[in-house]
Amino acid sequence: MPQFVVPKFIEHEPKIVGPFTFKQFIYIGVAGAIAFVLYFSAPFLVFLIASIVLGGVSLALAFVKVGGRSLPEIMKNFLMFSSTPKIYLWKKGPSPMLIKKKVLKEKKKTEEKTTTPKIAGESQLNKLSTKIETDTK
Repeated sequence: MPQFVVPKFIEHEPKIVGPFTFKQFIYIGVAGAIAFVLYFSAPFLVFLIASIVLGGVSLALAFVKVGGRSLPEIMKNFLMFSSTPKIYLWKKGPSPMLIKKKVLKEKKKTEEKTTTPKIAGESQLNKLSTKIETDTK
């Protein structure tokens, strides 16, 4: 029986640009673009402080993992937990539409006339067996 290779790291993201995954590249690239714009539009001291902060935040978003989960996922879960109610109260939703059947009187009368059973006579099989017995003797 042939052996099959079973993938073990299914949650592994592929490396797109160098050693970075697509998400990591986007975080670092956006921070680099903002720093580039700040270099030409802000004084050097503001650019330096902002680029250090932006670099730290982008590197944290790209590479920090806590308990196997990335930092953006942890932040998203925290915001969802903080914004939703902690006690679930049942709220009655809209009830589905009730569909009522229309009863047509005319159809019932015709059905009653056609569905009256008739009393059947002797079965065809009994007639044939009687005929065969009487003809062969």
